[in-house]
Amino acid sequence: MEESLKRLLKNSYSPYSGFKVASIVLMKDGKSFGGVNVENASFGATICAERVAINNAVASGYKKGDFSKLYVMCDSPRISTSCFLCRQVISEFFSPDDEIILYSNDYDREIYAVRDLCPYPFGSDDLK
Repeated sequence: MEESLKRLLKNSYSPYSGFKVASIVLMKDGKSFGGVNVENASFGATICAERVAINNAVASGYKKGDFSKLYVMCDSPRISTSCFLCRQVISEFFSPDDEIILYSNDYDREIYAVRDLCPYPFGSDDLK
C-alpha cells in the first residue's frame, strides 16, 4: 500500500500549499479507491485526499458499512492526521473499530481506530 500511496502523491494538485496528500480507501470486498488533495485558488473549494477517496467509492456504489480501512500519506517526513472535515466524513462511512493508517513519506506509520481519531462524532442521531 505504501508504494501505491507514494505514486498517488504525484497526482496531488497542491500549487498553493505545496503539501501533497494521497489516500486509499479499502473496501470490505477488497476493492480500493484512491484520492489526492485538490487545491483551489478559492481555498474553500479545496478538497482533501481522504474525502476524494471516500467520494470515489461512494460514486462507484459503495455505502456506509462497506468501508474497511483508510490509508493516508503526506509528502512529509512527519506523519500528519486527517483534518476535522475529513474526520467527520470518515465517521460517517467507517465503523468505530476500522483502522486509519497514517504514513510519512519515509514510510513511518501510525495506526488508529476511527473511534480514536473521532471520539465525539456528529451523526444522524444528532439530527433528531
